Amino acid sequence: MTMRGQRLFVRPIETADRDAVRAFLATQGEAESAPATGLIGKLVGNLVAVLSIEVTPEAIRVNDLVVAAELRRKRIGRVMLIELADLAAKMERDWLVVERDGGREFLRRVGFVEEGERMVRRVGR
Repeated sequence: MTMRGQRLFVRPIETADRDAVRAFLATQGEAESAPATGLIGKLVGNLVAVLSIEVTPEAIRVNDLVVAAELRRKRIGRVMLIELADLAAKMERDWLVVERDGGREFLRRVGFVEEGERMVRRVGR
């Protein structure tokens, strides 16, 4: 994904990323520790997004998506979820699932629908 000449580089979180992810989350006001599984997004080598996930037999559960405050509303969250959908398809998972309350309007804009208390998005294969 290119943003005004800058490419958003998305890749799985690796063990070596733990300290950088923890520091990023702390600067964004997120007290959570670095997720065990997920994706990170970098712009010009700088960490700008962390997507925490859990893989289940039928779906990928999105636990949290944090984008740097100064870069919100610049399509970074959308790109992170597109990358996750691509990964889910490769892993033969049919659904992305969010069971948190926050961000429902954003999730609707990126293709999620309400299903009871949770929001889901079908992954195209």
